[in-house]
Amino acid sequence: MDTPRVALVTGAARGIGAAVVRRLATTGWRVVATDRCSDDPRMPYPMATREELAQLAAEFPGTVLDLVCDVQDPHAVRYAVQVTEERFGGVDAAVAAAAVIAGGRPLWESSETEWQALFSVCVDGVANLARAAIPALLRKPEPRSGRFVAIASAAGHRGLFHLAGYTAAKHAVVGLVRGLAHDLRGTGVTATAVSPGSTRTAMLDATARLYDLDSVDEFVQHHPLGRLLEPDEVAATVCWLCSPDSGAITGTVVHADGGFTA
Repeated sequence: MDTPRVALVTGAARGIGAAVVRRLATTGWRVVATDRCSDDPRMPYPMATREELAQLAAEFPGTVLDLVCDVQDPHAVRYAVQVTEERFGGVDAAVAAAAVIAGGRPLWESSETEWQALFSVCVDGVANLARAAIPALLRKPEPRSGRFVAIASAAGHRGLFHLAGYTAAKHAVVGLVRGLAHDLRGTGVTATAVSPGSTRTAMLDATARLYDLDSVDEFVQHHPLGRLLEPDEVAATVCWLCSPDSGAITGTVVHADGGFTA
């Protein structure tokens, strides 16, 4: 019997992160699911809760381990990697799904705190996971098929009205992944990004409030697909990139965006 592959997923308590955990767990992976599990005073909407993360793990007893971890804290991220290796014997994939959204006004009217929050979570959080998890991916014996996957955004490829800070942060995620891929040359470990379009998540609800929209369905106009995306659809792309089958893909972005950037 093949040894189960092991993943560490950040931002896992809800949304795309939770969908990734569920897909991996149902296909035989062992997963350490992490999230901050507390509100961020810089953000105008509630973060995921400890209860949500625990409920996710409870769906897969013995397969998914829940762990509170703020990606802004490098020590906490390193500890999460250590726990993953100790509990499940190694790391085969790391998925950086933790993110926040802020904006709703021109950049020159937004605060430094808002900018710092976007980059601290969306960019530093990805880098912290890369610094901690990639050495663990490289500790696997050759031939390796390790995977580092970051959730970017359609905002990482085009400007969005009154979301200059978020747009800049997601562009940075794309650049980070491209640089990592070159650093990983010849190791058997790949680095990729997935850029979703408007997906039915708590973050999309928060985005609608930034624009004073009555419904998230108003974002459908940006999708040639003609509808919003479901988290599991984006997770399907992420999980394929985590698999050995994606070995030819590195240093690039898969646009799971409903045609948003077409």
